[in-house]
Amino acid sequence: MKFFLSIDQGTTSTRCILFNSDGIVVNSHQIELTQYFPDKNSVEHDPIEIIDSVNKCIQNVVNDVDVNEIISIGISNQRETTVAWSKS
Repeated sequence: MKFFLSIDQGTTSTRCILFNSDGIVVNSHQIELTQYFPDKNSVEHDPIEIIDSVNKCIQNVVNDVDVNEIISIGISNQRETTVAWSKS
């Protein structure tokens, strides 16, 4: 059977949903993210927590299927997020 993987990485959580070729949900997993409020106009996230949550969601969702049967992956992300760091 063929599968489609959906990854929704939002501002409050990461969610993955695995659909079969009939569009039926086979498995799903969600992880909430920590939000940091450094001031009244800003919200921050830990970028490592974000990528870790995506990896963990994927692992949980595809546990019981042959990953070679996943023929498509769709990703929706926060769109307004920027990751900045200092080389030093």
